[in-house]
Amino acid sequence: MKAGEKFVLAAIGVLVIFSVVRSELHVEEKHDNEIPFYSTATYDVSRDAMDVIRKNDCKNCHSLWTLKDMLESVPAPMLDGIGSLRTENWLYDYLSSTNPQAVLPSRLKKEYGMPSYASLPEGDRRLLAKYLASLKVKDWYLEQTREAEYKKLTGLEHKK
Repeated sequence: MKAGEKFVLAAIGVLVIFSVVRSELHVEEKHDNEIPFYSTATYDVSRDAMDVIRKNDCKNCHSLWTLKDMLESVPAPMLDGIGSLRTENWLYDYLSSTNPQAVLPSRLKKEYGMPSYASLPEGDRRLLAKYLASLKVKDWYLEQTREAEYKKLTGLEHKK
């Protein structure tokens, strides 16, 4: 074996050993194949809330379970994980507001702003708030969700 070949083999060996040691010492959790979204809602709450969501065309603006037609939708916040960001009471108050932009200002064009759902029956608003509050994200994904919501609402980078 020539000296150049020995050097190449030694370099490859060092790289392999380095990669193995690095992957073994890498303490950060890997979540590549893990779905970060989940719901704590019962089947009945989920079914009934989805009926209200369909009836009010909420998916025309919002994505839910990351399903959204980018060509037909406005850039409204996704609802996945909203329950990790807002409480059920906050969501009920927001849905009950006659002026949602006064509760949570948005940089979206006026025609894309959140409409008032104060005229919905109280039971529907409570059901929606309960369901939306059940839409959670796993802890490792929560910071990314907060950053995305903040940037979407303000156009600015989230300060940690």
